[in-house]
Amino acid sequence: QVQLVESGGGLVQPGESLRLSCVASGFTFSMYVMSWYRQAPGKERELVASISTTSGYMNYADAVKDRFTISRDNAKNTVDLQMNSLKPEDTAVYYCKAVRGTGRSRTEYWGQGTRVTVSS
Repeated sequence: QVQLVESGGGLVQPGESLRLSCVASGFTFSMYVMSWYRQAPGKERELVASISTTSGYMNYADAVKDRFTISRDNAKNTVDLQMNSLKPEDTAVYYCKAVRGTGRSRTEYWGQGTRVTVSS
């Protein structure tokens, strides 16, 4: 059974940090590109950061560059998102996503999300 389980969300004040974790099971984690997405109230889900299978390439949304860092551990089947200098506009539900392949061969899995609230 495929599972992506996020954790680490919570309520923090502006300027503080949080580290989100996603633990994967039920598929060959090392073969999947991993991403974090977020969805704020009333807004569409958006890409936050992605990391390639061997951590050789990462990309970030402009809104989080220089504040967030994505990393993965293929031995532990985990992908993390270190979030520093949090802002109220970072408030959202954060989702972990696994993707492999393209077109008809594309396989995609999503976690259930973890809520992050940044407020004073």
